[in-house]
Amino acid sequence: MPLAVHLLGLAIFAQGTSEFMLSGLLPGIATDLGVSIPDAGLLISAFAIGMVIGAPMLAVATLRVPRRTALIAFQLVFVAGHVVGALAPGYGVLFATRVVSALAYAGFWAVAAATAVSLVPSGAKGKALSVVAMGLTLATIVGVPAGTVLSQHAGWRAAFWGVAGLTALSALSLRAALPAGRAEGAELPSVRRELAGLARPALWVSYLVTTLTFGAAVVTFSYLAPLLTEVSGLPEGWVPAVLALYGAGGLIGVTLGGRVADVAPLRTLVLGGGALTVASAALALTAGSLGVTIALVFVLGFTGYLVNPVVQSRVFRLAPEAPTLVPAVNTSAFNVGITLTPMLGGLTIDAGLGFASVAWVGAGTGVLALAATGWAAAVQRRSERSGDPAADRPAYVAV
Repeated sequence: MPLAVHLLGLAIFAQGTSEFMLSGLLPGIATDLGVSIPDAGLLISAFAIGMVIGAPMLAVATLRVPRRTALIAFQLVFVAGHVVGALAPGYGVLFATRVVSALAYAGFWAVAAATAVSLVPSGAKGKALSVVAMGLTLATIVGVPAGTVLSQHAGWRAAFWGVAGLTALSALSLRAALPAGRAEGAELPSVRRELAGLARPALWVSYLVTTLTFGAAVVTFSYLAPLLTEVSGLPEGWVPAVLALYGAGGLIGVTLGGRVADVAPLRTLVLGGGALTVASAALALTAGSLGVTIALVFVLGFTGYLVNPVVQSRVFRLAPEAPTLVPAVNTSAFNVGITLTPMLGGLTIDAGLGFASVAWVGAGTGVLALAATGWAAAVQRRSERSGDPAADRPAYVAV
């Protein structure tokens, strides 16, 4: 695997730490800014909203900009957003910086995914994307717990400063590793061709699968810190360790998912999504038992990230003529799930159903994800019968 692909994963690690570190910072932010935990949880949704808007918009806006230039520009905006966030005097300013940072992160994700698959042979796209996505998994293992520990000792703002510094270092590494211009003889990107690639019905069903699958995976994680302390009885000092356990499960899951993403994607979605749904329901029922909860946290990490390389790589195979815009919309699909399910989780908490209720939201969303996966399989079979060239790719025959 080229070094540049691993450095893209490092960049996702830096920025992905910010995406999910709020799960461990919510109590501190809520206390410092004088808001409720559900209101602080909306900062997670604010970040996701920025990514929903930013990914396709910025993918089109920078389509003809050299990829290295676009990637570094996005990182610099991200750094600026976190510096302002670390200095934010109140909730409103912090909310705004989360949206701006997310816009930059969304643009980075879209270009990074297209860059990664362009650096490897066609049969290794799923593996390359799993390497990039592994940066996000490592963020949950190392970055999120480290941010939680840092916030417990130096305040939540210190975690924002740490992310800003790490992202700046990542930008320097990409500047050294990626070529400055386009590859010699490379086809000039076309907005019209990219938009035409979005016309496949199977692609939009795949986006729905992405939204529901990752929404099911993220909702419980978003409120995991207060669930562990308030329901399961875990001492606050042990929260980073359990968050790291979630990330360890995710690392194993994304590694295995990268190996099967190009072989049996739909089967992996069914098995992974089914296990995620069962684990979420089990957590909702047993959240008061600390030992069982800790074990299920690992399972949630494993199943949630097992399917990640599949939903990432599948869109490239369905519409290879649109290598930038198609994954950008998939990034938006991820973040529609990240936006909606934490909001639903916050509503169940506000309704007095308790922190364990967010796991029921995850289980219900998982059932919908399995239904969408069945729909994707049906659309694929119809495409095969109709002679659609996109359906003839062997990687998507296995169900």
